[in-house]
Amino acid sequence: MTDTPAPKLPVLLLILALLACAGPASADLSITRGSAGQYTETSSASTVPEWIYTLHPGESFSEVANDLLAPNYHTRQLLQYNKISNGAILGEGDSIRIPLAWLKRQPQPAKAISVSGSVQLISASTGRKIQLSENTLIRVGDEILSASGTATIELADGSEVRISPNSRLIFNRLTQYGKAGMVDTRLRLNHGEVHTRVKPVMEGGARFEIETPSAVAAVRGTAFVLQASPEGTRLQVTEGVVDFGAPGKTQRIPAGYGASLSTNSHTGLQIRRLPPAPEINPLPPTLTQLPSTMTWQESLAPMYRVDIFEADSGRWVESRRVTGNSFDIGLLDNGSYEIQLAALDSRGIAGMPGVVPVKVDLQARAASLVSPADGGTVNDDMPEFRWQLNGDNEVARVEIAEDKAFSNLITTSEWAPETSALPSRPLSPGQYYWRVVTEAGGNSVATTEPRKVVVNGSLPPVRILSVNYIDSQVRVFWEKVDTATDYRLQLSEEPGFNNIIKEATLSDTTAALRLIPGRRYFVRLKALSDGPLQSRWGPGRELYLE
Repeated sequence: MTDTPAPKLPVLLLILALLACAGPASADLSITRGSAGQYTETSSASTVPEWIYTLHPGESFSEVANDLLAPNYHTRQLLQYNKISNGAILGEGDSIRIPLAWLKRQPQPAKAISVSGSVQLISASTGRKIQLSENTLIRVGDEILSASGTATIELADGSEVRISPNSRLIFNRLTQYGKAGMVDTRLRLNHGEVHTRVKPVMEGGARFEIETPSAVAAVRGTAFVLQASPEGTRLQVTEGVVDFGAPGKTQRIPAGYGASLSTNSHTGLQIRRLPPAPEINPLPPTLTQLPSTMTWQESLAPMYRVDIFEADSGRWVESRRVTGNSFDIGLLDNGSYEIQLAALDSRGIAGMPGVVPVKVDLQARAASLVSPADGGTVNDDMPEFRWQLNGDNEVARVEIAEDKAFSNLITTSEWAPETSALPSRPLSPGQYYWRVVTEAGGNSVATTEPRKVVVNGSLPPVRILSVNYIDSQVRVFWEKVDTATDYRLQLSEEPGFNNIIKEATLSDTTAALRLIPGRRYFVRLKALSDGPLQSRWGPGRELYLE
């Protein structure tokens, strides 16, 4: 039978009619991406989990089918499934129903979006350990070892996994369903702690599981914390629900509850309500100086846990346990943060977190210069520079240049919250300019006006090499000094050179002297130079002409 083109409207009506006959969806939430529609399940006897794709401008049915379908499914089968005789009649805005089982699956690497401290990646392909850095791709079989560091990993669907210090996490499966925007992620936490925020997943399609040596956590779109140790596995659910327990024996744990399963499993799965979130007293929305104190209402909790995350990157900035009902916020760069505060019970298990968004906006102020004075001189090639800080939570360094515009920076000191510093290398004699730069919040900078300073130097003493006697004349030879322009010679009749009988400035390294025979003389020299160079007399040499 020959296919005859039909108008698109009847096809759309047919699809809408089919959708209208479908039973209520059993998925928790849609995770649509791009032009993807929502997942639905039919309520017929042959219930098939489906995904609906809406055609983009310029896309054809056959192109989309080739992109989405697994190799063992074909365009003709998809036409028959949608009860469409000719795919050419479909265009922009038309929808296609695709069984989830038919979708193409492909490996989809995760990515490190922030790393702090020492974190290593063990490559599954080479077995080599490398330092994990931001934007590193993480593939199936790779492992992450966090020593003193932390890392935030982003999955293909935007879900995040934050890895605590002293943890080992293995990426057993990282699969994406073609263009569907769904992922199948399976991780193994051998030991340590992870904080996760998982995008909503669909029944029968996307999957997110974390396995530990004693339990498994299957996630359907939630935020939770999981700890694994030789004693067992502990879970705290702060949003959504988590199916948790021994493999094949999980129970659904809702938000506000925790669960634990010991390694010996004799005690079985224990479920408990988490301590409530502490009541945090209001903080200014923007902190303009640090440290700033965060306080909360007192409770019976023996201890609290404070976690600070960068709002944009998810980087784990700080994690600390505190007693009492206050915490000093300090040493943060300018930016937006999320502070989480949770009460700990007697076993050290964290409860529901109170969350406070905070913006830090520190402004650096120019320092007040103390010494050396403007135009002053120093005799040390490593002079000390002093100033006074006028802002809070600032670091500073001294900068030294040959010109007032600082276009040629000679040396600096290290950044430090100090009010004095030495240059990082010795300064040759000469004229310089110096200033102090202060920094607050990582990106706010203030600079003082420059000051002039002259560094005095010293020329080495001149050493006499030899003396020649010819008749009544004596010729003296001395060592050349590279930085000298001339030499000063003094002649005396006593070794203390208190009574100078002859003095001369010479440009050469030799001089001829006429002496009276039978008398003793003494000669010495020093090097001369233009500029701020001090010179010293060399040792005296006795002369005697018979």
